[in-house]
Amino acid sequence: MKGNKPEEECGIFGYFGKDGTDAARMAYYGLYALQHRGQESCGIAINDSGTIVYHKDMGHVNEVFNDVVLNHLKGKISIGHVRYSTTGDSSRENAQPLVIKYRRGQMALAHNGNLINARRLREQMEDEGLIFQSTIDSEVILNLISRNLVTSPSVEYAVSRMMDSIKGAYAFLLLTEDQLIAVRDPYGIRPLCLGIADGSYVAASESCALDSVGASFVRDVEPGEILIIDKSGIRSHMTSDLPQKRLCVFEHVYFARTDSIIDGIGVYAFRVESGKLLARQHPVEADLVIGVPDSGLDAAHGYALESGIPYGHGLVKNRYVGRTFIQPEQGQREKGVRIKLNAIRNNVYNKRVIMIDDSIVRGTTTDRIVQLLRDAGAREVHMRVSSPPVKYPCFYGIDTPNRKQLVAAKKSVEEIRKLIGADSLGFMSLEALDEAAGSAGGNCGFCKACFNGEYPMGIPDDMEGKK
Repeated sequence: MKGNKPEEECGIFGYFGKDGTDAARMAYYGLYALQHRGQESCGIAINDSGTIVYHKDMGHVNEVFNDVVLNHLKGKISIGHVRYSTTGDSSRENAQPLVIKYRRGQMALAHNGNLINARRLREQMEDEGLIFQSTIDSEVILNLISRNLVTSPSVEYAVSRMMDSIKGAYAFLLLTEDQLIAVRDPYGIRPLCLGIADGSYVAASESCALDSVGASFVRDVEPGEILIIDKSGIRSHMTSDLPQKRLCVFEHVYFARTDSIIDGIGVYAFRVESGKLLARQHPVEADLVIGVPDSGLDAAHGYALESGIPYGHGLVKNRYVGRTFIQPEQGQREKGVRIKLNAIRNNVYNKRVIMIDDSIVRGTTTDRIVQLLRDAGAREVHMRVSSPPVKYPCFYGIDTPNRKQLVAAKKSVEEIRKLIGADSLGFMSLEALDEAAGSAGGNCGFCKACFNGEYPMGIPDDMEGKK
């Protein structure tokens, strides 16, 4: 894990348009809307009259693509990807979409998630003589599908056979010479939705990407579902023996954009409800409620509504400090925090402040933010967190690699309070997550393994005993 937060996963976008549509630009706009899900690399693959053409590189969407590049990506079917690395190095060869040639032609894949048996499958294929071009688990998926297609009667059958072999969390888009295929894992851990725009179909990680291209939301792709989109329209194939949905709860807590709706739950509504529940569970007398930008703002609004304590801005974020920011040396880390975030002195001076954030993972930044408020004259700083303590690593596509980095796995709430220097500290309960989802209009089950250690499909074989 590279920072004090669980790092972003990846974002995927697919477009199947009518003749004459510019699918590359649709993917470009869709990826722009999903940029928050990954900032390391991005790419677009397009079907150009049966030939798959692609462009990908390290950097943000606006750094990798321009008019010259997009004008060379001609066609009506596209897939796109923004990446944050969880498996495999951050490098151009690991950027997606992945494109391969096989006996019947070409395929491209854009994948969000993480396989827990990828290493074993990869070793088996390497023993059989297969040479991998990347170090990411997504290539395992693509190679299994291509192998299955040689003897399978249809693409959906080949994909279904692949799903029988892999284990983990995934949502992916597959581009063939004439089809766009959308797939979601049997637990629905990673999100994927379907939209339509003037006869064109759109698939994306979040509904905000549908909005960016003027598409109307149709529905979420179901857990274990394979959607095949071609010139005849759209058809669905459901894999058998589907377990209960276990959407990653951090999608609503932190990852998703606030204007998205995932599995029937509005992200903004969920976060506001979380703040209200947090106020009921952990009330405190104070003068001002503030949120840590940006992910703590909605829950702070909810806390203020429920408690009756005024909501205001106490921290300002420098939005021009991006992934290339040169970190100060070890003895200057406080300066790094002040460059990225600073307190609004006039708002917090001599105030009893309640500061809301979505999570505490390491605690190494939270203590400096608390100190920023004290240096600005805050009389008291009460920390409230709109999720339970993160005690376990995620193996399904979020970058929390081991318990040694998780402060709540080693310390009690009171010990964490002392570590971050707050006057009081309160976390949202596990039960409140489901209550917030229900109040926000949804009724889906969550994967909460990072909070309770209950992994819906186990953990990687090489991590047994290490979680």
